[in-house]
Amino acid sequence: MASERRLGSPEAKNRQVLLDAAEQLMLAEGYAAVTARRVAAQAGLKYQLVHYYFRTMDDLFLALFRQRAEEGRERQALALASSQPLWALWEFSTDPAGTRITMEFMGLANRNEAFKAEIARYAELLRAEQLEALPGILQRYGAAAQAYPPEVLAVLLTSVSRVLVMEQMLGVSLGHAQTRQLVERYLRELEGDRRATGD
Repeated sequence: MASERRLGSPEAKNRQVLLDAAEQLMLAEGYAAVTARRVAAQAGLKYQLVHYYFRTMDDLFLALFRQRAEEGRERQALALASSQPLWALWEFSTDPAGTRITMEFMGLANRNEAFKAEIARYAELLRAEQLEALPGILQRYGAAAQAYPPEVLAVLLTSVSRVLVMEQMLGVSLGHAQTRQLVERYLRELEGDRRATGD
Protein backbone atom coordinates (compact mmCIF):
# COMPACT_ATOMS: atom_id res chain seq x y z
CA MET A 1 0.00 0.00 0.00
CA ALA A 2 1.42 3.39 -1.03
CA SER A 3 2.08 5.91 1.71
CA GLU A 4 0.03 9.08 1.82
CA ARG A 5 1.68 12.01 0.07
CA ARG A 6 3.33 14.50 2.43
CA LEU A 7 2.06 18.06 2.41
CA GLY A 8 3.89 21.33 2.89
CA SER A 9 4.07 22.82 6.37
CA PRO A 10 0.91 24.55 7.64
CA GLU A 11 3.15 27.41 8.84
CA ALA A 12 4.78 27.99 5.43
CA LYS A 13 4.55 31.49 3.99
CA ASN A 14 3.48 30.25 0.54
CA ARG A 15 0.57 28.33 2.07
CA GLN A 16 -0.75 31.53 3.63
CA VAL A 17 -0.22 33.41 0.36
CA LEU A 18 -2.37 30.79 -1.39
CA LEU A 19 -5.11 31.07 1.24
CA ASP A 20 -5.11 34.86 0.89
CA ALA A 21 -5.31 34.54 -2.90
CA ALA A 22 -8.23 32.12 -2.64
CA GLU A 23 -10.07 34.51 -0.34
CA GLN A 24 -9.48 37.42 -2.73
CA LEU A 25 -10.93 35.38 -5.61
CA MET A 26 -13.92 34.27 -3.52
CA LEU A 27 -14.71 37.86 -2.58
CA ALA A 28 -14.27 39.15 -6.13
CA GLU A 29 -15.93 36.37 -8.14
CA GLY A 30 -17.46 33.78 -5.82
CA TYR A 31 -16.26 30.37 -4.70
CA ALA A 32 -17.07 28.72 -8.06
CA ALA A 33 -14.34 30.83 -9.70
CA VAL A 34 -11.69 29.53 -7.29
CA THR A 35 -9.62 26.88 -9.06
CA ALA A 36 -6.09 25.71 -8.33
CA ARG A 37 -4.73 27.45 -11.42
CA ARG A 38 -6.47 30.73 -10.65
CA VAL A 39 -5.37 30.67 -7.00
CA ALA A 40 -1.77 30.08 -8.08
CA ALA A 41 -1.96 32.88 -10.64
CA GLN A 42 -3.49 35.26 -8.10
CA ALA A 43 -0.74 34.36 -5.63
CA GLY A 44 2.03 34.67 -8.21
CA LEU A 45 3.11 31.10 -7.50
CA LYS A 46 3.45 27.89 -9.52
CA TYR A 47 0.29 25.86 -9.97
CA GLN A 48 1.86 22.73 -8.44
CA LEU A 49 2.27 24.51 -5.11
CA VAL A 50 -1.49 24.54 -4.55
CA HIS A 51 -1.50 20.74 -4.34
CA TYR A 52 1.77 20.71 -2.43
CA TYR A 53 -0.06 22.42 0.44
CA PHE A 54 -3.62 21.13 -0.12
CA ARG A 55 -4.63 17.66 -1.35
CA THR A 56 -7.84 19.01 -2.90
CA MET A 57 -9.54 22.35 -3.42
CA ASP A 58 -12.03 21.35 -0.73
CA ASP A 59 -9.07 21.04 1.66
CA LEU A 60 -8.01 24.57 0.71
CA PHE A 61 -11.53 25.91 1.28
CA LEU A 62 -11.72 24.10 4.61
CA ALA A 63 -8.36 25.52 5.72
CA LEU A 64 -9.50 29.02 4.76
CA PHE A 65 -12.79 28.59 6.62
CA ARG A 66 -11.04 27.32 9.76
CA GLN A 67 -8.59 30.21 9.68
CA ARG A 68 -11.39 32.77 9.38
CA ALA A 69 -13.48 30.96 12.02
CA GLU A 70 -10.60 31.02 14.51
CA GLU A 71 -10.10 34.72 13.83
CA GLY A 72 -13.83 35.17 14.49
CA ARG A 73 -13.51 33.33 17.80
CA GLU A 74 -10.64 35.62 18.80
CA ARG A 75 -12.64 38.73 17.89
CA GLN A 76 -15.66 37.43 19.77
CA ALA A 77 -13.54 36.72 22.86
CA LEU A 78 -12.24 40.29 22.77
CA ALA A 79 -15.80 41.60 22.42
CA LEU A 80 -17.06 39.54 25.36
CA ALA A 81 -14.15 40.67 27.53
CA SER A 82 -14.58 44.36 26.69
CA SER A 83 -16.05 47.03 28.98
CA GLN A 84 -19.35 46.95 27.03
CA PRO A 85 -19.51 43.33 25.85
CA LEU A 86 -23.07 43.40 24.52
CA TRP A 87 -22.45 46.47 22.37
CA ALA A 88 -19.15 44.96 21.21
CA LEU A 89 -20.82 41.65 20.31
CA TRP A 90 -23.55 43.47 18.37
CA GLU A 91 -20.99 45.56 16.47
CA PHE A 92 -18.87 42.48 15.75
CA SER A 93 -21.92 40.68 14.36
CA THR A 94 -23.19 43.61 12.28
CA ASP A 95 -19.79 44.31 10.71
CA PRO A 96 -20.28 43.66 6.98
CA ALA A 97 -16.58 42.86 6.45
CA GLY A 98 -16.96 39.15 7.22
CA THR A 99 -20.41 38.63 5.76
CA ARG A 100 -19.46 38.34 2.07
CA ILE A 101 -17.03 35.50 2.73
CA THR A 102 -19.56 33.88 5.06
CA MET A 103 -22.09 33.84 2.22
CA GLU A 104 -19.54 32.11 -0.01
CA PHE A 105 -18.83 29.52 2.67
CA MET A 106 -22.58 28.88 2.96
CA GLY A 107 -22.69 28.29 -0.79
CA LEU A 108 -19.91 25.73 -0.44
CA ALA A 109 -21.78 24.06 2.42
CA ASN A 110 -24.78 23.51 0.12
CA ARG A 111 -22.74 21.11 -1.99
CA ASN A 112 -20.47 19.54 0.60
CA GLU A 113 -21.74 17.75 3.72
CA ALA A 114 -18.33 17.72 5.41
CA PHE A 115 -18.03 21.47 4.93
CA LYS A 116 -21.57 21.96 6.26
CA ALA A 117 -20.69 19.92 9.33
CA GLU A 118 -17.57 22.03 9.96
CA ILE A 119 -19.54 25.28 9.70
CA ALA A 120 -22.12 23.88 12.12
CA ARG A 121 -19.36 22.79 14.52
CA TYR A 122 -17.87 26.27 14.63
CA ALA A 123 -21.30 27.93 14.91
CA GLU A 124 -22.08 25.74 17.93
CA LEU A 125 -18.67 26.50 19.43
CA LEU A 126 -19.19 30.25 19.05
CA ARG A 127 -22.68 29.99 20.52
CA ALA A 128 -21.42 27.92 23.46
CA GLU A 129 -18.77 30.57 24.18
CA GLN A 130 -21.45 33.27 24.07
CA LEU A 131 -23.67 31.33 26.45
CA GLU A 132 -20.78 30.77 28.82
CA ALA A 133 -20.16 34.54 29.05
CA LEU A 134 -23.66 36.03 28.85
CA PRO A 135 -25.08 34.94 32.25
CA GLY A 136 -22.18 36.61 34.08
CA ILE A 137 -22.51 39.74 31.96
CA LEU A 138 -26.24 39.95 32.66
CA GLN A 139 -25.68 39.33 36.36
CA ARG A 140 -23.16 42.16 36.41
CA TYR A 141 -25.91 44.47 35.13
CA GLY A 142 -28.49 43.09 37.56
CA ALA A 143 -30.57 41.88 34.62
CA ALA A 144 -33.00 39.04 35.25
CA ALA A 145 -32.52 36.00 33.03
CA GLN A 146 -36.31 35.90 32.55
CA ALA A 147 -36.29 39.37 30.99
CA TYR A 148 -33.14 38.72 28.94
CA PRO A 149 -32.77 34.96 28.37
CA PRO A 150 -29.10 34.40 27.40
CA GLU A 151 -30.02 31.99 24.59
CA VAL A 152 -32.38 34.55 23.03
CA LEU A 153 -29.90 37.37 23.52
CA ALA A 154 -27.17 35.33 21.82
CA VAL A 155 -29.37 34.66 18.77
CA LEU A 156 -30.53 38.27 18.64
CA LEU A 157 -27.04 39.75 18.84
CA THR A 158 -25.22 37.31 16.56
CA SER A 159 -27.74 35.71 14.18
CA VAL A 160 -30.44 38.30 13.55
CA SER A 161 -27.60 40.78 13.13
CA ARG A 162 -25.99 38.65 10.39
CA VAL A 163 -29.32 38.38 8.55
CA LEU A 164 -29.61 42.17 8.60
CA VAL A 165 -26.17 42.47 7.01
CA MET A 166 -26.88 39.78 4.40
CA GLU A 167 -30.18 41.40 3.43
CA GLN A 168 -28.50 44.79 3.22
CA MET A 169 -25.95 43.31 0.81
CA LEU A 170 -28.87 42.15 -1.34
CA GLY A 171 -30.44 45.61 -1.24
CA VAL A 172 -33.18 44.72 1.26
CA SER A 173 -33.71 47.20 4.08
CA LEU A 174 -37.40 47.11 5.00
CA GLY A 175 -37.68 46.78 8.79
CA HIS A 176 -33.94 47.10 9.38
CA ALA A 177 -33.96 50.53 11.02
CA GLN A 178 -36.72 49.49 13.42
CA THR A 179 -34.94 46.25 14.32
CA ARG A 180 -31.67 48.06 14.98
CA GLN A 181 -33.48 50.65 17.10
CA LEU A 182 -35.14 47.91 19.18
CA VAL A 183 -31.89 46.03 19.77
CA GLU A 184 -29.98 49.19 20.57
CA ARG A 185 -32.69 50.26 23.03
CA TYR A 186 -32.16 46.96 24.90
CA LEU A 187 -28.40 47.51 24.81
CA ARG A 188 -28.78 51.00 26.28
CA GLU A 189 -31.02 49.63 29.03
CA LEU A 190 -28.25 47.21 30.00
CA GLU A 191 -24.99 49.00 29.17
CA GLY A 192 -25.90 52.63 28.59
CA ASP A 193 -24.86 54.55 25.52
CA ARG A 194 -22.03 53.09 23.48
CA ARG A 195 -18.78 54.62 24.60
CA ALA A 196 -15.95 55.28 22.18
CA THR A 197 -13.43 53.27 24.17
CA GLY A 198 -11.82 51.44 21.30
CA ASP A 199 -12.63 48.03 22.76
